[in-house]
Amino acid sequence: MTFLLDAWYNFDPFDELYEWLQDTAGSTELVYVVSAVLGATAILTFVGLGALANVWLERRIIGRIQVRRGPNRVGLWGLLQPVADAIKLIQKEVLQPRASDGALFNLPPILVFIPAMLTFAVFAWAPDLVYADLNVGVLYLLALSSVTSLAIFIAGWSSNNKYALLGAMRVIAMAISYEIPMVLALLAPVIVAGTMNIPGIVDWQRQYDVWLAFLLPLPVFIYAISATAELNRTPADIAEAESEIIAGFHTEYSGMKFGLFYAVELINSLAVSGIIASLFFGGYSLYGLDEYIPPWIIFIGKIYFFYFGLIWLRGTWPRLRVDQLMAFSWKMLIPLALINVVLVATEVLLWRELELGDWFLAVIAAVNIVLAFLLLNLFFRILTSSYYRLPRRVRLVGEVSVPSLPAPGPVAPS
Repeated sequence: MTFLLDAWYNFDPFDELYEWLQDTAGSTELVYVVSAVLGATAILTFVGLGALANVWLERRIIGRIQVRRGPNRVGLWGLLQPVADAIKLIQKEVLQPRASDGALFNLPPILVFIPAMLTFAVFAWAPDLVYADLNVGVLYLLALSSVTSLAIFIAGWSSNNKYALLGAMRVIAMAISYEIPMVLALLAPVIVAGTMNIPGIVDWQRQYDVWLAFLLPLPVFIYAISATAELNRTPADIAEAESEIIAGFHTEYSGMKFGLFYAVELINSLAVSGIIASLFFGGYSLYGLDEYIPPWIIFIGKIYFFYFGLIWLRGTWPRLRVDQLMAFSWKMLIPLALINVVLVATEVLLWRELELGDWFLAVIAAVNIVLAFLLLNLFFRILTSSYYRLPRRVRLVGEVSVPSLPAPGPVAPS
C-alpha cells in the first residue's frame, strides 16, 4: 500500500527523460530548456482545456441554478457543446469596420489573452513545481492585470465607433476604481508573510499551519469583490449588459476575435481563483493531506472550488448599475482597504517587535474577524442609506375633502 501511495504521490512522467538528457548532453542547460518547454506546454494545455470545460460547467451549473437543464443536445450530457461553440465561432465571418484602424483593431484580442496566460506562470502547483519563481510575484500579477485596461481602450478607440469608445471608457473607469482596493487587499498577505514571492507566502502558511484567510478575512472579501468587477462578470458586466451601451468595447468584433474576448473571461476566472487559493487559502497545502494526495491536484481542486463560487454569484445576483458599482468601490472598498492596511501593519509590527509567540496569531484572527464584521456592517448601513425607500408613518385623517367633478356638458348631435 505504501508503494502505491509513493508511486501516486511522486508521479513524474518526465523524470527518466531528464536523466537521459543529462547523461547524453553532459550538462544541465538542455534539461533546463526541455523542462521549460514542457512546463509551458502543460500550463497552456491546462488553460486551453480549462477554457473549454468551463464553458460547459458554467452553462450546466447556471442552468441548474435557474431550474433548467442547460446544454444537453450535443454529445453525452452536452459535453460536446464547447466544441460546437468553437466550430461555430471559427466559421463565422470576421467583420471589420472600413474606417477602423486596422493594426490596432487586430491587436486587443491578442493583448488581453497574453496576460491571462502569463498569470499561471508564478503559481506554486507543488513544493518544487513553479514555472517562474519570482521574488516579486504579487507585483507581477498586479502589473499583468493593468495591461487589460490598455487593451480595452485600444479595442474601443480603434473600432471608430462612438458606442464602443463610450463602453470602453466605462469599463476602464470601473477597472481603475477596483484596481485600487485590489492592490491594497493583496498588500495584507505580503505584510504578514514578509515577502511578495507566491511560493514564499504558501510556505509561510504551511509553516504556521494556518491559512491567511482566517487571519485576514476583510482582505479576502475586498479582493473577491474587486476581482469579480475586474473580470467583467455578472453582477458587474456593464460592458455587455442589455441595459448598457450595446456590447461595449467589443461591439465591432465578431468570429474568433470575439471568441478570444470570451475565452479570456473564463481563463481570468481561473486565474483569480488561483490567486485566492494561493495567497489566502494555503495554495497546494491542505493540513497534512498534501502528504498523501499530490499537491497539484489539491491546488487545482481549490481553483475550481472558488471558480464554482464565481459561477454561483453569476447565476444568483442581479446586475448592478454603473453608479452603484462606482459608489461601492470609492465609498466602501477603498476606505475599508486603507483601514485594513493600517490595522494589519500595526498587528504585524507588534508581533515582530515584541517577539510574541505563535499564540498572537490567534489574537490577530479573533480581532480581525470581529472588526471585519463591525466595519462591513457600518459601511453597508452608510452606503445603502440613500437606496432605502421606507414608507412614512401612518397618519389617520378624519375627513377627506374630494372636489366634485364638473357636470358633463350637453352631447352634440351626431
